[in-house]
Amino acid sequence: MSRAANTPKSLDACPRALLRVMFEAAVAAAQPAQCLAAHLPAPPRGRTIVIGAGKAAAAMAHALEDGWKGDLCGTVVTRYGYSVPCRRIEVLEAAHPVPDEAGVRAAARIRARLNGLGPDDLVIALVSGGGSALLVEPPPGVTLADKRAMNAALLRSGATIREMNCVRRHVSGIKGGRLAVACHPARLCTLLISDIPGDDPTDIASGPTVADAGTRADALAILARHAIDVPDPVRAWLHGNDAESVKPGDPRLARTEFHIIATPQMALEAAARVARGAGLAVHILGDALEGEARDLGIALAGITRQVVRHTQPFAPPCVLLSGGETTVTVRANGRGGRNVEFLLALGIALDGLPGVHAIACDTDGVDGTEEIAGGILAPDSLERAWSLGMEPRRYLDVNDAHAFFSRLDDSVITGPTWTNVNDFRAVLIGSARR
Repeated sequence: MSRAANTPKSLDACPRALLRVMFEAAVAAAQPAQCLAAHLPAPPRGRTIVIGAGKAAAAMAHALEDGWKGDLCGTVVTRYGYSVPCRRIEVLEAAHPVPDEAGVRAAARIRARLNGLGPDDLVIALVSGGGSALLVEPPPGVTLADKRAMNAALLRSGATIREMNCVRRHVSGIKGGRLAVACHPARLCTLLISDIPGDDPTDIASGPTVADAGTRADALAILARHAIDVPDPVRAWLHGNDAESVKPGDPRLARTEFHIIATPQMALEAAARVARGAGLAVHILGDALEGEARDLGIALAGITRQVVRHTQPFAPPCVLLSGGETTVTVRANGRGGRNVEFLLALGIALDGLPGVHAIACDTDGVDGTEEIAGGILAPDSLERAWSLGMEPRRYLDVNDAHAFFSRLDDSVITGPTWTNVNDFRAVLIGSARR
């Protein structure tokens, strides 16, 4: 039988549409309405107070209200534009990825909710990616301006998300388990949506309600390793003992528990089901791929070429799926972000290889600082760019991949997704060519 007869109709007819449906399935699998109710704790004898922070916090609060049988009240903070109407839980908005005054006010409001708690009370913390910037309480001697400068420097540095969150945990009055201490002596249940490679709860929103084994010395080492220039008050704070986060075994955390309700792997498996339904073989390369975005693009281009030319390690047609969070070391003043930088590097390395399409998007709908989730790459992307007078390599060199895909009308724009399970990447390989 010929290859054309074996190729799924959806692949030959509209690979772009299939990629979009896969991405949409990944996002849908991580919606709080789908995954939160199964993890609700037992009601308390006393009050139920809800707190939370992250891009999914409002949607999580809405799902909690729908599934909770008793009384409750509380406050959560989410990104501007990511609010969802709630009946009993107050929803505040603040800036992401660089914090603003609204985030400071939200942190104070959340702390106020925890006043007067007793052992019969229950606190439910709704935590998701983005909470590091949204939940802001500068420690003594550090201003919001200092925190903003620190965050901006971290985002430019090329540090991994784990490294950035280690610094954030130790330059805060609320992260690194400190919010959990504020809940004592009440029972505390944290429900988490993971946007972190490896799903370490310490790193999700910089772990406001979980113990942290890291140290301020680790944070200082990260600043030194990446030559990150932070304001003097930040560095001075990190040299003091008060910068230490709450450690495992702290008795004030004895009545705490956490449950991860949605993960990058769940999103990849949902996308895989779509691809298999279209008749394609699916290979999940990993849910925690990290490193420089452009380097990962080059690496996946090498794997893709091996599949196309030698049917190794997989035979086409197939889909290569991956998740995780790459980094971008900013070299210029382009629009970013990490998913489109990966995609442009992949496209340059593939150099128009026939039969290969790809998508790379952030599941929260925001790649970098742009209100754009990511982009789609086609075999003719470079050719179309050159016909418009665009030089692909120049766009990569100045970190301006968003502008590249926007000009090609190949950006993926979703608006708020109300979840965040990290980056989603799919390479769709049509046929073997030697």
